[in-house]
This record gives sequence, C-alpha cells and structure tokens, in this order.
Amino acid sequence: MTSRMFKFGVTAASACVGSVLASYTLDRWNSPHVVNNAQTLPPKRKRTLPPRGDQIKSLMSGEEFDVLIIGGGATGAGCALDSVTRGLKTALVELDDFASGTSSRSTKLIHGGVRYLQKAILGLDLEQYRMVKEALAERATMLESAPHLTHPLPIMLPVYQWWQVPYYWVGIKAYDLVAGDRNVKSSYYLSKKDALELFPMLKKDKLCGAIVYYDGQQDDARMCLAVALTAARHGATVCNHVEVKELLKKDDGTGKQVLCGAKVKDHISGKEFTVKAKCIVNAAGPFTDSIRKMDNPSVKSICCPSSGVHIVLPGYYSPDQMGLLDPSTSDGRVIFFLPWQRQTIAGTTDLPCEITHNPTPTEDEIQFILNEIKNYLNADVEVRRGDVLSAWSGIRPLVSDPNKDDTQSLARNHIVHVSPSNLITIAGGKWTTYRAMAEHTIDAAIKACNLKPERAEAVTSYLKIEGGQGWTPTMYIRLVQDFGLECEVAQHLAKSYGDRAFAVSKMASLTGKRWPIIGNRIHPEFPYIDAEIRYGVREYACTAVDMIARRLRLAFLNVQAAQEALPVIVDIMGEELQWSKEEKERQIKNATEFLANEMGHSVNRTSKERIPIKLSKEEIQTYIKRFQLIDKDKKGYVSINDIRRALKSFGDGDVSGEQLHDILREIDTNMNGQVELDEYLQMMSAIKTGDVAYSRFARMAELEEQKHEAANLKQKISVDRSGGGL
Repeated sequence: MTSRMFKFGVTAASACVGSVLASYTLDRWNSPHVVNNAQTLPPKRKRTLPPRGDQIKSLMSGEEFDVLIIGGGATGAGCALDSVTRGLKTALVELDDFASGTSSRSTKLIHGGVRYLQKAILGLDLEQYRMVKEALAERATMLESAPHLTHPLPIMLPVYQWWQVPYYWVGIKAYDLVAGDRNVKSSYYLSKKDALELFPMLKKDKLCGAIVYYDGQQDDARMCLAVALTAARHGATVCNHVEVKELLKKDDGTGKQVLCGAKVKDHISGKEFTVKAKCIVNAAGPFTDSIRKMDNPSVKSICCPSSGVHIVLPGYYSPDQMGLLDPSTSDGRVIFFLPWQRQTIAGTTDLPCEITHNPTPTEDEIQFILNEIKNYLNADVEVRRGDVLSAWSGIRPLVSDPNKDDTQSLARNHIVHVSPSNLITIAGGKWTTYRAMAEHTIDAAIKACNLKPERAEAVTSYLKIEGGQGWTPTMYIRLVQDFGLECEVAQHLAKSYGDRAFAVSKMASLTGKRWPIIGNRIHPEFPYIDAEIRYGVREYACTAVDMIARRLRLAFLNVQAAQEALPVIVDIMGEELQWSKEEKERQIKNATEFLANEMGHSVNRTSKERIPIKLSKEEIQTYIKRFQLIDKDKKGYVSINDIRRALKSFGDGDVSGEQLHDILREIDTNMNGQVELDEYLQMMSAIKTGDVAYSRFARMAELEEQKHEAANLKQKISVDRSGGGL
C-alpha cells in the first residue's frame, strides 16, 4: 500500500510540475494566431436578415464569389463568418440543414479535454498538449461570444478510493493551469458530505469525496445556426438544402486545372444552377471524402467515422447545475452525465460505423449507457429503460492526415489540406475549436488561391454571435413585463435567442387568458411557443424536421412530445410557407420517420416488444377487466373509436384525431391500428418493471374502471333504500 501511494504521489507531483513547466515554456515560444484587436473592426452587420429566397437569388446571380464553402455544420458556418468578416465575398451551401449532422448531436460540452491532458502529460505528448491548450482558449472565446447560448457548468468527478483523491486533484488543477488566464472557474475538492449535498443522487457507498471542475455547455444546434445567421447579417450568402452535384475546373493559364465553381441543386425549388468561386472549402464533416472524390476520384479516403450515442433522461436524474464525469467505464471510455434544458443527457459511446445521412442509435448502446449510469447512482434512483425520452447517434469524423506520408495513423487535431486543384479541406477537430479551425482554413485559402481580403487576420475572436450583443442575464424580466409572457417561456426565449427574443415575442399570439397574455405553448410540458415556429421560418427552416430538431430542440429532449406537437407545428409552418394539404401530410410523414429512426422512437418501441409479461394472476385479471370495459362491443380489441368514446366520457371531448392516433401508436406494437389484449398486458408489465415510465392508454383504462365502479356503487345503494339521505 505504501509503495502504491508513493508511486501515485510521484506521478501526481510530476504531472503538476510538468504541466507548470510546459505551460510556461510553450506560452513563451508557441503563441499562434494572436489577433490584434487594434486593427480595423469588421463591418457592421445588416439590420435585417435576408430571406432565403434572396439568398438563393444571390447564388443564382452568376456573380463570382471569393469563397464557396461546402457544409453548414459548426466548421462550415465558422468558415463563412471568418471569411465574410475579412471582407471576402462568401457563399455557403449545405445539403440538409444547418447543424443537421454531427454539430447538433454532440455532448453539448465546450471543453478542452481532461482525458487528453492526462495523456499529454503522462505520455509527454507535445502535440496533444497544444491541442488541449488551444481548446481551452477557444472555450473562453465561445463563452464570451455567445453568452445567451453558452454557460459555465461545474462537473463532479466522484472518487471512491482514497489514493485517487490526490491523483485526480492534481490532474484537474493541471487542467486549470493550462487554461491560464482563460480559465472559466477554479476547480475544488469536496468532502463526501458536501458532494452528496450537491449531487444527492450519487451512490454513497465507499464514496471518499469528489473533485469539481468547470467546462462550458451550449445549445449546439442553435449555436451553429447563430454563427451562420451572423455570417448572413454580415453579407454572406448562406443556403441550406442546396446540394453540390459537381465541382467545376478551369485552366489557370499555366496548364494547371484549378477549381472555379460548382453545380448545385436547391432541393426546395428543384432548380439546378452553377455557382462561380475563386476558392472552394470542403467542410463536409463525415462526408469530407465524397467532396474530395468529386475533385479527384482516385484520392484515398481519410475519414474514419466513429459513432457516438447519447440518451436523454428526465431532469430528476441530475441536479439542475451540476454534471457528472465517469472517468473510466467498464470498457475504458468516458461517460458524461449532464443537466441540459431541464432534462439529463448521458453519453457517449465510441464505435466504428458506416457513414450515413441517417445515423440511428442501437438498443445495445442505450443499454451500455444505462448500465454505466447505475454504477454511480444510489439505490433510490431506479435507472429504467422506459425513462429514455430520446436517443441519437452522431458521427465523429476522425481523420488521417493527408499532409503526412503515414496516412494510417489518425490525426489527434484538425487538419487543413490543399489539393493540387486548390480544394481546401478542413477535417477532424471538435466543436469547441470551430472558430480556430475556421481561422486556419481561411488563412490557407487566402494563401493557396491568392485572395485579397480587406483584413489579413481574423476578427472572430472578439465578435458577438447573433443574439449576444444586447443580451443580459436578467433580460427575460423585460420580456415578462413588456409582453406578458410566462416567466419560464421568457427565460427560454432569452437563452435561445438572446436579444432577438424581442423580435420573437412580437410574433406571439394572444392566449385569451388573464395570464399569460401572449405565447401559446405548442406542447404543455415545454416552454416553446407558436411565435418560435414563425420566427424559425425566418431563420431558414424549410421542413418540419428543421423545426423540431434544430430551431426548437424538442426532438432531442422528448421524442414523444415532438410527435405530439407535430400537427400544430406543421399547421403554423404551412401558413408561413403556403403548404398544401398534401405537403403538410408529407412533412408529418417525414418528421415521424425522422423521430422513429434517428431520435430513438422506433428503438424505444422495439425495447417494449422484447419485454416479457411479468404479472401476477390477480393483476392479469384486473387488466383484462379494464380492457373489456373499454372494448364495449366485445370485439376482442380496442379501436380508435373506443378510445375516443372513453375520453369523451371523461369530459375530453375536444381531443383531436392526431392526439387519438398518438395514444394508439404508443401501445400498438403490432402496428395494425388497434390495441389487442396481449399488447395491453405487455404495456402494463413494462410499467411495473420500469421499462416504460407512463402510458396514457393505461391511465385511461384505470379511469374507466374507476368510473364503472362508481356507477355500480350508485346502483347498489339507491336513494330510496338509504332513507333519502341522513
């Protein structure tokens, strides 16, 4: 034991001293990309956001752009903002929607990487150290540039063995040290008592204490969208749902073939046209190789995709303002357990996968995360499969560096590559460093394509992102007082839109109530209101999926709630975009498929089908009786008309057809449009075992039984026989 303690003491001390010396040395001779804030400020942003139609006209105008960016994720949007604020004529096209891929499916953290720093120090890896240091500096920049969409988040690292206390403490202090004056807040140690007070769900047995450190948290999809909108306000032409079909080349006068534009297709209008550009940037994330092969079909692939699955659980699984880090899972990975938007995110996995536009979470990955969570929560918190509200998979585009001879090893950081035809490829990296990645990319583009920017260096390090300029932490109070919004709704609008929340509020409809005066919710459990749908269209939302997944985050927070809100959302979008009845039906169908396949709805349903019936004879008899009370015609199954009749008898006469179908779908695992007895018994068994948290059909059957018993009681004791009263 003494020998072990000595070894860990030496390791911890060495790590601390090494990080101090490394920080000091590197800060002296390795300070890349310092921005001179005294240089010319970027042009003032436009007062109004150009409509999507105007953006498409700009693309079709035939004018030559300085830079054409392919990809509307975090990196692509960052490149557009960096380019346009340097004074370059900039365009961006995205096949799907802004942040529709990996950029909306992250862990929502803005971090340097505690695990990377551990490897850098213990392995004396200078490259990995630089990567962490850059990420920590960019973390501070993100928190400053978009204060409404980002915030510091304390993360607890529970310690269950005494020798780990100094080891982790020194490691986390080294993390603070590397951040230097860009640190968010200082880390600290907590006793067992204090740790349980802050995180009462934590497992108490053998807990020695905890280390708390700070990273940042963000709304990733809205952050990416805000960066793209900021670029648009500065004059960039940004268009979602525009696919690059072909890259065009010309002779540069020396016999060399260089890129000069692209043939593209607008999937909303169906039009195909050519966009001219002096320089093309490939920021396609996992689809990097498909663009590289448009440029040169014989080029070797560099992307090695990895799937990361996250799940969302109810908010009571974690405190409102404290995350949890499991530094070593059963298979050596790291699991984060974080509060987000009043729910709890848990993840992630890390498995090789195929590149696809529609990644899906698997039951095995969901169960892995649930099993790891159980190891850290106390016995009072029953981790149930039925509590999984949503699940998604994001593809992390790890890359090998084509600039090096050895292309087999994966690059730890991002890479910028210039092809012989001047295709600028930016690949790898992570969300936190999107701005630095964009800066390095545009630097390379200017050099390779001989561009003439108004400003030689980037100005994005001190630029406020859309909504951040006039935002204050108490801005929501003005929304409540000036517009008559609910406090919860006002807080949500302020955090999601920043100073643009006032423009959103002006679009809200009257409630017809004494309070709130305006702001009709699109779902009773969430603070999203009708005005956000109308404003979302002005933020270039073109489909129902754009709306439920990336303008609102409903699909990520609760897949069932998103399904229930779809009809209202599609109706409002239909008014704004003049959709026909057929188009509305198509949008609902596409959004339903998205929720089923990409947001975990179908895997949730499949998990219910696998559940064996574990009920006692008495319970089975009770549930058969309830089922028969709803099936009044003795058909042997419950139809949608039976559900409608039961709800009307409870006074819910205004239930829409879509809501009736939602109730039916949540229990109709056979998908034949009716509820059979075995499906009902399976659902009740799942509720009993905790695999399903709640069922509206089950509640309806219970109320039907109570109503039946109350009616029987009245018949047994009539007024005449009871003596007429007292």
